[in-house]
Amino acid sequence: MMATTHALLGLLLALPLLAVAPDLAPAAFLAGLVGGVVPDLDLYTGHRKTLHYPVYGSIATVPAVVIAALVPTTVTVAIAVGLAAAALHAVADAAGSGLELRPWQGTSERAVYSHYHGRWVRPRRWVRYDGAPEDLFVAGVVAVPLVMLGDGPVTALAVGLVAVSAVYVLLRKPLATVAERLVPLLPAAVRPYVPARYL
Repeated sequence: MMATTHALLGLLLALPLLAVAPDLAPAAFLAGLVGGVVPDLDLYTGHRKTLHYPVYGSIATVPAVVIAALVPTTVTVAIAVGLAAAALHAVADAAGSGLELRPWQGTSERAVYSHYHGRWVRPRRWVRYDGAPEDLFVAGVVAVPLVMLGDGPVTALAVGLVAVSAVYVLLRKPLATVAERLVPLLPAAVRPYVPARYL
């Protein structure tokens, strides 16, 4: 899934705070946004493995949510929402494609690494690839309650993320060709930091 879809899912997790604890909602939204995006910081260091924890992240979320429910502070709520968003990101990646440069070809059987199981989880391809039309559909559906129920900044952010998603969907397939042509032009010192699928 697109980073924007993950960000929107993280924001959605924080939405109930507007009704139950509006004073904690800003921290929850920020934590949901960060938690939804941070796992993809491993893009250049073992993508979907280094910072993706579908099982351990989900397990860690349970006590964090319980603590936040019992002791609702800015910190406990932010930790709970951030962990939940990061765990959801890792789990949602299994619903998508593998790690190949052109995931619409369906050649990779590695969606996300499960540290608990010590193996790669196969892609389900319910969302065929990041930037697929159905990825934009998911982003749009998730954005609806954020736009309808969110406050001004959340609404604007949700609309902006959907707009960025739409542009990415239009450019997704051509970007693979651009990347393929640009990588050979990179200095040799930089190439070890380029994800393997681009080489």
